[in-house]
Amino acid sequence: MNIKITGSGSFIPENIEKNEDFHQHEFLNVDGSEINSPNEIIVEKFKDITGIVERRYADDKLTASDLGYLAAEKAIEDANIDREELDYIIVAHNFGDVKKDAIQSDILPCLATRVKHSLRIKNPKCVAYDILFGCPGWVEGTIQAQAFIKAGMAKKCLVIGAETLSRVVDKHDRDSMIYSDGAGATIIEATDEEGGILAHNTASFTFDEAYYLFFGNSNNPELDKDTRYIKMHGRKIYEFALTNVPLAMKECLDECGVDIKDVKKVLIHQANEKMDEAIIKRFYRLYKTPVPEGVMPMSIHKLGNSSVATIPTLFDLIRNNKLENQHIEKGDVIIFASVGAGMHINAIVYKY
Repeated sequence: MNIKITGSGSFIPENIEKNEDFHQHEFLNVDGSEINSPNEIIVEKFKDITGIVERRYADDKLTASDLGYLAAEKAIEDANIDREELDYIIVAHNFGDVKKDAIQSDILPCLATRVKHSLRIKNPKCVAYDILFGCPGWVEGTIQAQAFIKAGMAKKCLVIGAETLSRVVDKHDRDSMIYSDGAGATIIEATDEEGGILAHNTASFTFDEAYYLFFGNSNNPELDKDTRYIKMHGRKIYEFALTNVPLAMKECLDECGVDIKDVKKVLIHQANEKMDEAIIKRFYRLYKTPVPEGVMPMSIHKLGNSSVATIPTLFDLIRNNKLENQHIEKGDVIIFASVGAGMHINAIVYKY
């Protein structure tokens, strides 16, 4: 028995927020002081570091669970399964359903329950729950799904990553330009086909790193102190990721005995182009091997950082030949790798 992704789907919002749209924003330093640079320069420097040119924001009437449901419908259709046969629905997110202009998150009931309700699944044995694991949530949900299948507790699982980060950003913080909205979904099944999940690796670094990403006040001291926004220590995250992600990927690859030269694609969480490029260089350096051209597909330029949704969305785009000059074929070895709030790191080696 092998455990494979038999279907995928993604929902990419149609609303495009371009870098130029931030030229009129009032960006402030952490202490509330003015930044001594025009916004055009701030935005250009941001693009040089992150690679982001534009990002997607959800329609006002849609929430994260709505995006997850829309991606799930596509994944179920793609896998050609009976939704009533799903044993688990696992939804990865970080902020629940946040309505437009609301200051509260809504996670009662959990998002997985909402997705199951929207899918109109009647089977009570289909267990729906959420996972809060930072940006690596979809990868971790996939690892949990394969564990349920291995243990004989499930045969088919739906794993979703969905987020509306545009609704939890501080518009006075330059980092707000990173974040976007979206959802990706996959069907994980037991199968007799060759391939599937070959190895996985997860670690949680909390001793010093727990609050590298956190909820904090606006950079604008005049705003309500009781309203919190997503905040991060970018330099610390960059250094942490560069040190630990390549090692986690290597540990995972070595565990399953696959040669580095047989890895066709590395799908890394789309957080920051320069950081991802540095991670991939350091990973290949561990094997004293040059980085193959085109091994690391990127969607961040047009889609931004949608947290848990980046990897399943990227995978779905490649599977459906919707990413220029990128494709995967049966038998290709892929590495999924992510890092995020916690600080959590995980990786999966997967044979397509």
